Amino acid sequence: MGDPRRLRKKYDTPNHPWEKKRIEEEKKLVIEYGLKNKRELWRAQTLLRKYRHLARSLVGLPQEERADKEKVILGKMIDLGLIKEGGSLDDILSLKVEDILERRLQTLVWKKGMALTPKQARQFIVHGHIQVNGRRTTAPGMIVDKKTEPTIDWVKEPIQLAPPKQQAMVEAQDKAIGEGESNA
Repeated sequence: MGDPRRLRKKYDTPNHPWEKKRIEEEKKLVIEYGLKNKRELWRAQTLLRKYRHLARSLVGLPQEERADKEKVILGKMIDLGLIKEGGSLDDILSLKVEDILERRLQTLVWKKGMALTPKQARQFIVHGHIQVNGRRTTAPGMIVDKKTEPTIDWVKEPIQLAPPKQQAMVEAQDKAIGEGESNA
């Protein structure tokens, strides 16, 4: 079972740490998806590498051995929403890290319009305002499958999403309208 204090890394670091092109691409993805640090990106890359490795290992097998294992891995990918129904091993091999990042809870909360930015979505999740399947979750990196995606919701009542400047303008307009009605 192992010592709980000695957890294993769930990611692999890059082989060449100072490649300018890779660093720029990683920085762009970290900003686009509102990731905390590059370790979260490396975790998604490692997960993608694992699935692609499984698909490549099946390509070389004879058709009889391959059929059952192929159904299992394709079913898993379809359930996760990474490939479409009726996909093939080629679809798994053509996946990109962005496909994995799109299935994170943080990204889905942002895409559903529950937050204005990916960073705000992360904040809502970490602070315990979001639930999945009726259970509060504080893990923004959780990979959400297609079945549980519709169950993403607020724990209590939704938080108002107007940006602070816009909210102040709306309140000022409401106040002006309210004063206009009282004078009439």
